[in-house]
Amino acid sequence: MGIVVSFLVLSILIIFHEWGHFLAARYFGVKVEEFGLGMPIIITKPLFKKKFGDTVYSFYPILLGGFVRMKGQDDFDLSKKSDDPDSYMSKKPWQKIIILLAGPFANILLAFLLYIVIAFMGGEKLAPVIGAVMENSPAYQAGIKPKDRIVAINGIEVQTWDEMGELIENSSGSISVTIENSNGIKKLVLTPKISPAKSIFGEDIKKRMIGIAPLGEFVKLKFKSFVDVVKYAWDETIHATTLIVRSLEKLIEGIIPAKDMGGIVSIMQVTSKAQEVGIVTLFSLMALISVNLGVLNLLPIPALDGGHIMFNLYEMIFRRAPSEKTFYYMTVGGWIFLLSLMAFTTYNDIMRIFAGE
Repeated sequence: MGIVVSFLVLSILIIFHEWGHFLAARYFGVKVEEFGLGMPIIITKPLFKKKFGDTVYSFYPILLGGFVRMKGQDDFDLSKKSDDPDSYMSKKPWQKIIILLAGPFANILLAFLLYIVIAFMGGEKLAPVIGAVMENSPAYQAGIKPKDRIVAINGIEVQTWDEMGELIENSSGSISVTIENSNGIKKLVLTPKISPAKSIFGEDIKKRMIGIAPLGEFVKLKFKSFVDVVKYAWDETIHATTLIVRSLEKLIEGIIPAKDMGGIVSIMQVTSKAQEVGIVTLFSLMALISVNLGVLNLLPIPALDGGHIMFNLYEMIFRRAPSEKTFYYMTVGGWIFLLSLMAFTTYNDIMRIFAGE
């Protein structure tokens, strides 16, 4: 069941991505010859093929991607280039850039919509309930005890542990902490200390803390209006996007080791486990993977949307397209890089499985 769900999730994400390209292409009058799910390599014949209107919809057995084949666009057979009015190549560079951006945008839009659904379904986050208080810390000295619930920082109500931590980290000087326990509600004043900590990427950092750890309870998020739901979805989408971008930065800087990179096997494993926990967890993971797919496709690698955007920006700046030879060899190089990366991440996944991780 987990494998089926994993394939279904990946298929939805890919279809949404290609759907973005498809709609933008049709908006600019580009004929879409084929909308395919899967990769037409090795086994070239699709399992399913049906024509509706001007477009053939197909399904290939290797579910590692998808594609929208537009008239006049073929990265490896430049003889198919066409200047017909309904051809991709006949469009202005800025129009082609919008068509290319539409795929990643669709993935980020999907994440935003999923977060809205999560909000209505009752998304959960770590509650601001204290599990431990460090000795001689500001919290310890102020009399905060395990199982106390922090309800406000400097008069600002908090629902989650993350909200509380952010308010403490961004504060200055002394802060007012409102706690709730079996004895009622009381306000305490304490001064956070700048202490060593670890970032989510394992870096040694310093930040303002009061010396507490969470109990591990979760709280269902409550929203007063639909505007609050939209704000939550927007914030979560921005947070997910920022997390993916920062992860790429840390990978390039060498802070995240290459051996920690995962591929399709890892995605399927994590997705399978998420669906066992519950639909909300699955949707949360699906939103994160969707953002990841959108951001990664914007990387300036010739085989990806970002690489094609790079070629069109070149044309806009220099008033001429790159030579066909340059385009061809850079695209081939991009595919070699992507396939090598896919092989490397799959190797990492297999090694983790053998190591029992």
